[in-house]
Amino acid sequence: MAQISRPVSPPADRSDESGIRNLILLGLPPRERDAVTKKLEFVESRRARIRGFRQTIFFLSALFAVILRMPARAMGQDSNASGGNDEQQPSAQRPTTKQPACIQSQQNSCQAGLTEKEQQNAQHENETGISKDRIFWTMPNFLTMESADNIPPLTAGQKFKVVGRSLIDPPEFVLIGVVAGQGQASDSSPTYGQGAQGYAKRYGTAYADNAIENFMASAVVPSLLHQDPHYYQLGHGSFVRRAGHALARVVITRTDSGKKQFNYSEVFGAGIAATISTYSYHPESERSFGNVAGVWSTQIGWDVASYMIKEFWPDLRKKHHK
Repeated sequence: MAQISRPVSPPADRSDESGIRNLILLGLPPRERDAVTKKLEFVESRRARIRGFRQTIFFLSALFAVILRMPARAMGQDSNASGGNDEQQPSAQRPTTKQPACIQSQQNSCQAGLTEKEQQNAQHENETGISKDRIFWTMPNFLTMESADNIPPLTAGQKFKVVGRSLIDPPEFVLIGVVAGQGQASDSSPTYGQGAQGYAKRYGTAYADNAIENFMASAVVPSLLHQDPHYYQLGHGSFVRRAGHALARVVITRTDSGKKQFNYSEVFGAGIAATISTYSYHPESERSFGNVAGVWSTQIGWDVASYMIKEFWPDLRKKHHK
C-alpha cells in the first residue's frame, strides 16, 4: 500500500527539511547515499554563495541609491566654496604653457628649507602629476601631492600605470609577506593550513586582495567616473585639523577638473574589490555577505591609516633632515 506523504502546507522549516532528507538518505544504498550527499552539499554551497552575492549586490545598490539622493552640498560638490576650505583648490583652468621650474619660488619646488631632492620631486609633481616620494624612504607614495597648485590631471592610462608600478615595487612584496605572516600566526582562513603551502596561499590571497582593491579604487572607478586618485596633503594647522582632513579623504575627493565630490572610487571601489575577491578565490567557507563586509571594512581601514601616514610623513621627513 502506498505511503501517505506529509501535507505540503504549511511549509516545513529548515530542521524539518533536514530530517526528511536524512530519512530519505538512510533508505538508499551506501554508495548511492554518498553520491547524493555530495550533490546536496554542492547545491547548498552554491545556494549560500548566491545568497551572499545577492545580499552584497543589494547592499551596494542601496548605498549607491542613497548617495545619489543626497544633496550636492552634502557631498561636497559646491565648487564655489572659498577660503573656508582646509586645502587649496587646484586651478580648473590649466596654464597652456609650462612655467620655468623656479618661477614660483615661494610656492613650489624652490621653497626655502627644501632639499635639492625635494625640489626635484616637487618639480616632477607639477609636470607629471606623479610623485617620486617614498614613505619611510621605502614604500611607494606616487599619488600623494604636497601642493595642490598646478597639478595636471592624470589620464586613464596614467592612473593604471602608476597603480601597476606601485604593485610591482619590491617593498610592496615585503609588506605583503608581513601581512601573510600575521595571518599564518593567527591561523586566519584555517582551510589554508600551516607550513610553506599555507603561507603561500595566504601570501597569494593578500597580494591579490591588495592588487584588486588598488586597481578598483585608484584606476578603474576613477577612470570611469573621472575622479582624481591623488591625496593632497593639508600640511598646516593643528593635529586635529590635519587628521580630520586625512579622514575626510575616504568620503570626499576631487574630480579631474578639481571639483569636490563624494568619493565613489574609494567606497564602491573597495566594495567591488571585496566582492570579487570573496566570491572568486577566497575559501568556500568564507563566501558570504558578512565576509564581504569584513574585507570591505578592513580595506577602507587600511586606506584610512595610509592617509594619516601620508599627511604626517613630510613632517617626519623634514625633522630627519634637520
